[in-house]
Amino acid sequence: MTLLEQIFSPLDLRRLREDQLDDLCGEIRQRIIDVVSKNGGHLASSLGVVELTVALHYVFQSPVDPIVWDVGNQAYAHKLLTGRREAFDTIRQPGGLSGFTRRSESEHDCFGAGHASTSISAALGIAEAKRLRGEQGKAVAVIGDGGMTGGLAFEALNHAGSEECNLLVVLNDNQMFISPRVGAMSSWLSHRLTGSTFNMLRRRIKGALNNYPRYGEETLHWMRRAVESTKALFTPGILFEGFNFQYVGPVDGHDVPALLAIFENVKSLDGPVLVHVRTKKGKGLACAEADPSHFHGVGPFCVETGQPKKSKSGGPPSFTSVFSGEMLRLAEQNDSVLGITAAMPDGTGLSAMAEKFPKRFFDVGIAEGHAVTFAAGLACEGFRPVVAIYSTFLQRAYDMIQHDVCLQNLPVTFVLDRAGIVGDDGPTHHGLFDLSYLTTLPHMVVMAPADEDELPKMLRTALSLDGPAAIRFPRGPAAGVKVDDQHQALPVGRARVLRTPHRSPDLFLLTIGPMLYPALQAAEVLAERGIEAVVVDARFAKPLDTELIVRLSKEAGRVLTVEENVLSGGFGQQVGACLQENGLTVPVRSLGVADQFLPHGNPAVLRREQGLDTGGIVKAGLDLAGLAKVNERSA
Repeated sequence: MTLLEQIFSPLDLRRLREDQLDDLCGEIRQRIIDVVSKNGGHLASSLGVVELTVALHYVFQSPVDPIVWDVGNQAYAHKLLTGRREAFDTIRQPGGLSGFTRRSESEHDCFGAGHASTSISAALGIAEAKRLRGEQGKAVAVIGDGGMTGGLAFEALNHAGSEECNLLVVLNDNQMFISPRVGAMSSWLSHRLTGSTFNMLRRRIKGALNNYPRYGEETLHWMRRAVESTKALFTPGILFEGFNFQYVGPVDGHDVPALLAIFENVKSLDGPVLVHVRTKKGKGLACAEADPSHFHGVGPFCVETGQPKKSKSGGPPSFTSVFSGEMLRLAEQNDSVLGITAAMPDGTGLSAMAEKFPKRFFDVGIAEGHAVTFAAGLACEGFRPVVAIYSTFLQRAYDMIQHDVCLQNLPVTFVLDRAGIVGDDGPTHHGLFDLSYLTTLPHMVVMAPADEDELPKMLRTALSLDGPAAIRFPRGPAAGVKVDDQHQALPVGRARVLRTPHRSPDLFLLTIGPMLYPALQAAEVLAERGIEAVVVDARFAKPLDTELIVRLSKEAGRVLTVEENVLSGGFGQQVGACLQENGLTVPVRSLGVADQFLPHGNPAVLRREQGLDTGGIVKAGLDLAGLAKVNERSA
């Protein structure tokens, strides 16, 4: 029996000898590689924190000492050590373990996550809750250097520094943001300044000086300054000391004995503490170490070669690659076009622009709110910023979109990749709310291309406007239609009719985005059942093509809208409001995502379950036409 097979909870881990932990780390790392190579997942980040995870669970006693993982995509080793080893093969599979932390999975997942920079705020809240209830335990927040670029993390640091909270922040620095100075002196200081002898002496001196109120506080202040200044000479911790944290580190995040010693020392420290740990993303797998960005999140791959098991060659281009190519063309034609992203240049397709026009590309880190207001400032000065952020992450900047862009009617273009159902990353990453949260904003124009021919036209449309615009498209391949090389801007708010029946229509099928193509297929099936549908691609969720919508609704007498967005506040509800405002009362049914957070799973399966495929549209069309039961009997 392997060491890992003996562990069903952190209590079993703590029964191992310290000299067994390195072997355990090797087994954990191999298990993660084996499973992710089959299922896909967040590989490099999880491999990089194996030793750190083992050390934390060996020293601290989860859930009494709750551990909050920022983002949660690096918590694979944590899952293996907290009772989910036997189910680990199901990670990111339908009905299986989440690829992130999830409270419903385990008492050791004290806080769910999927977005960055939340851990310190959450851990501080948990620590304060424990204090208010008089409970023991130290709350631990594990945050990466990327997550530390988010403003929320610094807001939490600022608050925590003003509290006498029992909080430990572990900064997992994988050398993608902070470049610490590491050496014998910093290691010596970290051990000495967190050791029990030093801290016992510090408490005794503090207690003695408190007996002399007139001089004690001032003396304590200068003693504290002297210690902080000494550490600042040899460590990069002056920033965190400025937030009133006791800074420890940097320490090698793959040295288990060193980690154990540090965590044992800081466990008894009073007040907020930050331990700076250096790790290597992709540790233990050569291909992941060589290209940690690519192996941050991967599909199934061959362990020996690092190559994906499913070839991506051939077939239609992805919406992302179409956007990437058009951005390059526009940047070549217009020096005022700028590209902005929040730590996702590859995922959003802006890496090509970054390489060709580095001075006109900005990666602001995991700071979506700043990205939006930064773009607003650029727009004030005559530039045309294009802010490319995943739909789910742009939610984090809603106030800035409303207050800094739309209120001032500034020409900022938002490009929302991963709109709609995204699949294995699940509820924290599905982009199912943008049509609802963007169309409520005055001045905002909202577009959704159905295919690769429409996307370049929409980008040019957005850049021709005097105010803000947003374009949303899904992850994955486009429709595979012929592309017109002469991309022209679209008339704003104008839909396009894709299918006109030979006789008066029985049904008006109105779609937004790639839902057009299953709707066209559904129209052909409905025609075979005697129901003729006119099919329209709205293209614009705002403004709507009111004249066309009202006219075709009158002609057909029944309206079916289809969108890959939540129904609440979405495209369909706006179409219904449009008809009501124009005094038209006809049956309207909307297909979209129900009032729920969708789980992770295969996108095609999730769409089918929501009725967002050809079969679902056909059924809705039959129901709306009142012929469903007739057809069932005839079948």
